Amino acid sequence: MNTVSAPSVSRWPAEVLPLFERAITCEYASLTRSGAPITWPLTPYYDPGATTVDVSTGLTYPAKAERARRDPRVALLFSDPTGSGLSDTPVVLVRGLATVRDADLQANTDLYVRRVLEKLPQTVTGQPWFLVRRQQWYWGRLWIEITPLKILWWPAGQLDAEPLRWDAPADVTAPPSDPAPEGAAPPPWAAPPADWRPGADRAMRLGHPVLTVRDAEGWPLPLRSLGVERVDDGFVVRTGALGTAAAGRACLTFHDHPEVFTGQENAAFVGTATPAAGGVHVRVDRALADFSLPTGRFSQLRRFVSSGRKLTPRLAHEAARRHQPVPVVRRPE
Repeated sequence: MNTVSAPSVSRWPAEVLPLFERAITCEYASLTRSGAPITWPLTPYYDPGATTVDVSTGLTYPAKAERARRDPRVALLFSDPTGSGLSDTPVVLVRGLATVRDADLQANTDLYVRRVLEKLPQTVTGQPWFLVRRQQWYWGRLWIEITPLKILWWPAGQLDAEPLRWDAPADVTAPPSDPAPEGAAPPPWAAPPADWRPGADRAMRLGHPVLTVRDAEGWPLPLRSLGVERVDDGFVVRTGALGTAAAGRACLTFHDHPEVFTGQENAAFVGTATPAAGGVHVRVDRALADFSLPTGRFSQLRRFVSSGRKLTPRLAHEAARRHQPVPVVRRPE
């Protein structure tokens, strides 16, 4: 593996910066309380010159942030350039420390509205602003700021080749997260399917998945697969050289979205990975709840109304746990 020297954290490899700025999705991996990896596609946000790459999650569904607050070891994988306008992009893996920000929910929400309108304006195009304001359950946000400690990248996405590597200076660390909220978190708002198999059949239409295991040091390690085969008890995935010995508790994440981001299909499964002939065998224990967003305007509105009914009652509860008022959705000046 070729190592690139780095005199300061602000001097990340130039090859990866366009993806940090323009990628519509990356795969965000964190660890559960029991140490199992969970990976979901999220939109990354990076401001030129910043020392973190940021993702967000809803105030009403804070599990991604709470996992990072308990264990700040996280990873970002930039492996799907769809919608970025970039070509011949590298695949980029970031290992870093997470800092959860929820001490100012109104500032968080204002920042999210501004960033979405700048990066994904089509997601609100055609919606009257009074309808956007009513979707507080969605726009109320927690931010997760990731300080990179190690960056691996495969030029032109050649995953069978050795990656290049950048390491942060030894004294780089991340600031602590804001204090954890008081009281118990609410139960999950969406139930996972009782049978994972129908979702697995649908997932096979979404392209090659991302396999996440833990590396030798215990960090989540998401890897874009080179192929996938459906088998009776799960999947066999083919990985690059970095993942040939993948083993242990695993998450397999499929997702897809159009070039102009107007929706997204997701499917994720957790189970156990073992090396096998032809790749890595993932025996599936269960599917995770489906958070897909349909692309049609009518279907999307129907999904938002349905989700809003379930999540709006959680809004005041989550704000109260943080001793703050419910944030309002404000149009940027």
